[in-house]
Amino acid sequence: MAAAQISVRSAFTGLLISLLCLGSAQGGKLLVIPADGSHWTGMKPLVEELGRRGNQVVVVIPEASLSMGPSEHTTTLTFPVPYTKDSMTKDLIKNLDFLMTIDVSSTVARLKTYWTSMAMLSNYTMITCESLLYNKELMQTLRDYDFDALLTDPFWPVGIITGAYLDIPSIYMQAFLPCPLDIIATRCPSPVSYVPLRQTHYSNRMSLWERTVNLLRSLLEPAACSRLYIYADKVASDILQRETSIVELASNAALWLMRFDFSFEFPMPLMPNMIMIGGIKAGKPKPLPQVSWIWSGDANVD
Repeated sequence: MAAAQISVRSAFTGLLISLLCLGSAQGGKLLVIPADGSHWTGMKPLVEELGRRGNQVVVVIPEASLSMGPSEHTTTLTFPVPYTKDSMTKDLIKNLDFLMTIDVSSTVARLKTYWTSMAMLSNYTMITCESLLYNKELMQTLRDYDFDALLTDPFWPVGIITGAYLDIPSIYMQAFLPCPLDIIATRCPSPVSYVPLRQTHYSNRMSLWERTVNLLRSLLEPAACSRLYIYADKVASDILQRETSIVELASNAALWLMRFDFSFEFPMPLMPNMIMIGGIKAGKPKPLPQVSWIWSGDANVD
């Protein structure tokens, strides 16, 4: 429980460092562009708490989503998208469940399915990016707010591009990523002989064969990121009027809040702007019940 409290304090410290320094009587302006599903579930309590503390928090979400909606102490702006909640449920849930549970290093068939899922996710990211970033009226509204910072989940690259377009400091709060964008963008060391890659289901005590597979996966994962963000890269280049990529834009993030619990992760290097906040969703501690001690009369009894 103490670790959970430390994680929560770390998250608030990272976010409020650029907001609360404006003065005790003035809150900051925070733009929030979350990802859907459990990503939003994990981010929502922090967003509501920032709004409750007097900051002006504006949350931008698509009209069709699995779980996102208005939240307390915030302003919610929506933008139209060409897909529906039913289509998302049918396509995304099935493929995301696969990405989170399957061991893609075991067979060629599973690797092909993993690659196909990347293509499906890439299509949804492109549609979401275009729906928001080409909405000139909404983008002008966001610019007029003159935000101090952006909080987004890098799972959906639309927030990454928006932060670069508005030229404001970006804070990423990530949970699951289908490709190691965080490792590639931050140039974080990842010794494949000691740190098993995500979705391999290996331990930190790998055999020679497992280390070989881990090495091959590490060589393929940059290509997986390129596959996932291929359309988003084109949208980013068009919006920013220069040749760029999601990986390049993500490398400029001010802070990475990683919803991983350090006690469940294998030891691995982290860059200075990467903070683990795995206990942020833990419940508040309750006071211990009153305990009645019965005096036995024996002074030697503890």
